[in-house]
Amino acid sequence: MEELVIRDADVVDGSGDHSYRADVVVDGGRIVSIVKEAADAGCQRPKARRELDAEGLVLAPGFIDMHAHSDLALLRDPDHSAKAAQGVTLEVLGQDGLSYAPVDDRTLGEVRRAIAGWNGPGDDVDFDWRSVGEYLDRLDGGIAVNAAYLVPQGTVRALAVGWEDRRATPEELDRMRQLVAEGMEQGAVGMSSGLTYTPGMYAGDAELTELCRVVASYGGYYCPHHRSYGAGALQAYEEMVALTREAGCPLHLAHATMNFGVNKGRAPELLSLLDDALDAGADITLDTYPYTPGCTTLVALLPGWASEGGPEEILRRLADDGTAERIRHHMEVTGSDGCHGVPVEWETIEISGVGDPALGEYVGRTVLESARVRGESPWVVARELLLKDRLAPTILQHVGHEENVRAIMRHRVHTGGSDGILQGAKPHPRAYGTFPHYLGHYVRELGVLSLEECVAHLTSRPAARLRLPDRGLVREGYKADLVLLDPRTVAAGSTFAEPRTLPTGIPYVLVDGRFVIEDGRRTDVLAGRAVRRTPR
Repeated sequence: MEELVIRDADVVDGSGDHSYRADVVVDGGRIVSIVKEAADAGCQRPKARRELDAEGLVLAPGFIDMHAHSDLALLRDPDHSAKAAQGVTLEVLGQDGLSYAPVDDRTLGEVRRAIAGWNGPGDDVDFDWRSVGEYLDRLDGGIAVNAAYLVPQGTVRALAVGWEDRRATPEELDRMRQLVAEGMEQGAVGMSSGLTYTPGMYAGDAELTELCRVVASYGGYYCPHHRSYGAGALQAYEEMVALTREAGCPLHLAHATMNFGVNKGRAPELLSLLDDALDAGADITLDTYPYTPGCTTLVALLPGWASEGGPEEILRRLADDGTAERIRHHMEVTGSDGCHGVPVEWETIEISGVGDPALGEYVGRTVLESARVRGESPWVVARELLLKDRLAPTILQHVGHEENVRAIMRHRVHTGGSDGILQGAKPHPRAYGTFPHYLGHYVRELGVLSLEECVAHLTSRPAARLRLPDRGLVREGYKADLVLLDPRTVAAGSTFAEPRTLPTGIPYVLVDGRFVIEDGRRTDVLAGRAVRRTPR
């Protein structure tokens, strides 16, 4: 007898088609049969060792978070309710060009320092891997949800070239090609870049094109955080489209937003650009989170030249009054590349987390608010905070536009990605709320998408981009990564005031046919594993 039958579910199968009522049978981690009520009236209903009454609930494929920053959280936090409770059954890691493989002893320490604001310092993690394959093997030891991995181009550049702002030598480019190829062979699904983060931002288009050719040869995709989401954003999107078409590489645009005052109401221009490329044969997808503010680290706003050489060189420059004044001028007057070419508006920069608890008074305030309290200029406050906290502060950046968010999420190649940074006392609520916020706010309350459309955006579309032949749909033979939700009550509990509150209306989540959320509570099941690239 099979393990489980989910009885009388309203199945939204991920295809975008209308829902239907059915009994769904799960065994051995897969969906073994689907008995539709209308088509099978009068037939004997399936039985199993356990029956779950799903009356009034929607059964959907597990959600795929196309942009996650859980690279260490999955290892340090077996519970991982931040994602499991949202119905996420697969996360894509290695984002924004910086993560923890491939590395050597030198670059591991540098990367840990550079992205401590994203993932914490990692003092509680045993870094017993160096290659992509070894990292994926660690994930195979048992994690809350499944995870795929992108080779991080910035980490690759740090390993082969260093943190210098210069063109790679032919030998260094060959080394980077080799590192990307090895990562793909070991199971990565593609390559990411952070082209406003060092050292990835120092790569020119020719270098990126060569690496994308390697990715394409393995059937992977390129996922860039491109060079600007502010001034010059459309040109930055155009650059990525042209680059990947030259390389013959599929393109997935990370957190595809149009931010800052210069881009208010300009989402249709971006979508027209993408439609023209798609109609001409380009292979493009994108992800977004359903919120207007962004989230990154405070140090990321500095100009690229100030970050050359890595974290210790940044601190040295900040400590020097003359150099710090140059940095301030670039940030406040000319607009630094780290701040997307837009002069920083300190009233939009809210400190969301610090590494040193003694600096907690800054959290929840904008830099401008802290400056007024102290009677200092915003730059003095920001500089002091970076030095005292050794580059660890994370920020919310209140620079988005709701009309852009809604327009982009309707697009035919849109998928969902939380960009969820789990660090800090007050992280962005997207880390805990992205997927139920789509379903509750944008589907039920606003009607921006139908339930069937939205589920397809969160399931089958990302599965197709990841080239996963047995995920993303409720189909016989597919993996039993499933979500049961109440469409009348599903909602994000997380807010900007209380960002770690779990969602409501998602009582059951299965990974590999096992309950990781049951009756609305996290179980102790660790059914997740590394999901490796499907060979051509």
